[in-house]
Amino acid sequence: MSFNVAVVGATGNVGREILDILAERGFPTDKVFAIASRRSQGTEVSFGDKTLVCEDLANFDFSTTDICLMSAGGDVAREWAPKIAKAGAVVIDNSSAFRMDPDVPLIVPEVNADAVEGFRKKNIIANPNCSTAQLVVALKPIHDRARIRRVVVSTYQSVSGAGKEAMDDLFAQTRAVFVSDTVESKKFPKRMAFNLIPHIDTFMEDGFTKEEWKMMVETKKILDPKIKLTATCVRVPVFISHSESVNLELEEPLDADEAREILREAPGCLVIDKQEPGGYITPYEAAGEDATYISRIRNDPTVENGLAMWVVADNLRKGAALNAVQIAEVLINRKLVGQDRRAA
Repeated sequence: MSFNVAVVGATGNVGREILDILAERGFPTDKVFAIASRRSQGTEVSFGDKTLVCEDLANFDFSTTDICLMSAGGDVAREWAPKIAKAGAVVIDNSSAFRMDPDVPLIVPEVNADAVEGFRKKNIIANPNCSTAQLVVALKPIHDRARIRRVVVSTYQSVSGAGKEAMDDLFAQTRAVFVSDTVESKKFPKRMAFNLIPHIDTFMEDGFTKEEWKMMVETKKILDPKIKLTATCVRVPVFISHSESVNLELEEPLDADEAREILREAPGCLVIDKQEPGGYITPYEAAGEDATYISRIRNDPTVENGLAMWVVADNLRKGAALNAVQIAEVLINRKLVGQDRRAA
């Protein structure tokens, strides 16, 4: 059986990545529709060896589709996702608009695929924040074995997480530095080139940023509401891939060697941990890859049952596009999509 799939936000970083991944994985498509805003109508995008012409979101008939992979921002999602869902397509939304809605499942297939059944309430499934997605893939097997009590995570997030304009801004700033030109920041609150910015998304009343809050609440919803988590999210001058330094407090003792073996066997995880110069993963190496890479696994002697590790993944893939496609694959494999439209 093949399916009609709409990709909303097809001209953006994540939308283009979704189209690439659908083609790479041989997703069972009958028709694929590239959907964008009116100003992008007519823009051509690639889908495998084909070229698709973008259609206008406002005028597209979603009743002809089974699945809508949406990556067009929160405002667009809040307006259009319910309309698309009502038309009959299952919406898999990459924005933060519906993540904490109790009637919308928040899914990372390697972690909580069974929760996907809850999509029927609103015909919408939420994709988590990119930094959360890779984190919970690494936490799940540890939690199953030794129960995680507390997580302290510092992120080192690439500029692609802020969109194409942010990538362009880093490129322009870096070039300006090398040619001794004036460095202007159009996307970031401070200079990004050769710098770090401990600020992602808006500040909240308690001093945390919304990005940090997302990691806290999304991890609880996806993995376990009892887990305590505190985060510091930092933007770094890297184009693709997010990195995370993760410290865990566990309820039960877990030796680093056993943790390493558990993670090696876990779905979605790839352990690169030789404990020698170069024996770890970096964001450059993770770019373009599907796995969540884990390195620097070691016991933390400063807390009871402590464990530390380094987690890296391509934020455009596992953090967004790949995870959305994997959710769609879960729907298909469990025969949860497409039946009603075909019966009609």
